[in-house]
Amino acid sequence: MTRVRALILVLFSCLTYIQPTMALQPNERLADPLLEERARMLSQNIRCLVCQNQSIDDSNATLAKDLRVLVREKLTAGATNDEIFDFLVDRYGDFILLNPPFKPTTYVLWYGPLIFLIFGILMVVLIMKRSNRRSFEKPLSQEEQASLSKLLEQKDKT
Repeated sequence: MTRVRALILVLFSCLTYIQPTMALQPNERLADPLLEERARMLSQNIRCLVCQNQSIDDSNATLAKDLRVLVREKLTAGATNDEIFDFLVDRYGDFILLNPPFKPTTYVLWYGPLIFLIFGILMVVLIMKRSNRRSFEKPLSQEEQASLSKLLEQKDKT
């Protein structure tokens, strides 16, 4: 029984070292290893428009496959990396890039988290100030204390 458990443990530990498989099909690979390396680098920086949180290099979607083929066609035609990115941005917008550029139309993407952080800190400070103000409110007068005591006594009797 312990041998079976040991074998299962070894199998599971081997599974943790397996690299994730890429969606790239063997027939998509370029013959030139330098162009293929460039194509993979480009594909890892282009967002799959179907999956949205994956690069086209990782995605199995049909559109991602078409974009991988398009990138390889452009590379074999002699296009530079910037020309390919520019072509895709002109066609699909900045959203196609996994790392959008820093320009006025993307300021919200870059500054949004900072704005939310500052807003959150301000809200915490305001809530803490409000709770501190309440703790320093003036104490009850003798008349109010007597009224409160009567109410509490009535409640205890019922």
